[in-house]
Amino acid sequence: MSGESTEVGPRVSGEAESVLGKRDSAGSLGNQTGRGAGRPPDARRQEQRRSEILEAATKVFARVGFAATDVQEIAAVAGVGKGTVYRYFPSKEDLFLATVDLGMRRLTTTVDLAAANAVEPLARIAAAIEAYLAYFDQHPEMIELFIQERAHFRHRQQATYFIHRDANIGAWRELLVELVRDGLVRDLPIDSLLEVISDLLYGTLFTKHISGRKASLSSQCEPIMQVIMNGILVAPATYRGHESRRVADH
Repeated sequence: MSGESTEVGPRVSGEAESVLGKRDSAGSLGNQTGRGAGRPPDARRQEQRRSEILEAATKVFARVGFAATDVQEIAAVAGVGKGTVYRYFPSKEDLFLATVDLGMRRLTTTVDLAAANAVEPLARIAAAIEAYLAYFDQHPEMIELFIQERAHFRHRQQATYFIHRDANIGAWRELLVELVRDGLVRDLPIDSLLEVISDLLYGTLFTKHISGRKASLSSQCEPIMQVIMNGILVAPATYRGHESRRVADH
């Protein structure tokens, strides 16, 4: 917007919120938003502006790529000055990681809400998987951002996706423990079960995205549930792991 400064704000450490009250070359933030001098910033307006910048950044990063993105283009899409972007996000790197973080927070909310609306434990798992796949149908740009994060932020100890996965997996571990205790799920190592299911879903995202398959991710929900819940063997056939392979070799 014409009243915003186009200068890059000072690079400061810490969360973006710590820089929201800084002055820039066009005057105080209060004067820019029509507030009287000395009045506290409007928290709701700041959050709205932050969200607008993140929405714009998500689109531009997904379309152009992290390396080729100019913050000025993000500012233009968001309808703000470049300096405003830097008041909320000290660097392009901070802005990129914030877009991925926001997408993952939204995914968590979507999945948790879908699971909460299901009554039976097995139905909760099915609802969560369906919501997970549907989310990426609606937001394929997130898969592109996952790829870019891997390419440009290899120095990070853990990718944003896995940070959120690990932070939210506790409830699913408890659910599986309950299902094993009730005799509905085989008594297998819980963490191994979680890892297999997680990897199956995560791999499905990239296979569909990279292969260009026209079928929606949501259409994969039922086949995935069939494999997870019923397996591929016809009862009473059983697979005994390494023992089965040794028998076959003889």
